[in-house]
Amino acid sequence: MAEKKRYTDEELEEFKAIINEKLALARRDYNQMMRTLMNVDGNDVEDTSPTYKILEEGSATQTKEELTQFAARQQKFIQGLEAALIRIEKKTYGIDRVTGELIPKERLRVVPHATLSVASKNARKG
Repeated sequence: MAEKKRYTDEELEEFKAIINEKLALARRDYNQMMRTLMNVDGNDVEDTSPTYKILEEGSATQTKEELTQFAARQQKFIQGLEAALIRIEKKTYGIDRVTGELIPKERLRVVPHATLSVASKNARKG
């Protein structure tokens, strides 16, 4: 029997459902982070009243910087998931971009935006 060159339409639909679910959660989380960063839900005087607690200000700044980094990572994750949906539409989803072989389903279920098999990824690091 010949080796499969791509996943079937039914398999692609399964992956599409997984990706859409992860995408909805990722977008929700990203939007929450952005609302926090922009103080959209703030309705108090915390950001306008004078404060003399330097340590608290430093802590708030660090928290905001960390949240900014998380938001950037989340945005990159969203872009990866959106790119995976495009690959599904083009029927190139799940194909290792280095070897051209199919990425195992188990990996794609865990990391649905993957473009490399574990072996290819590890080979690049070495």
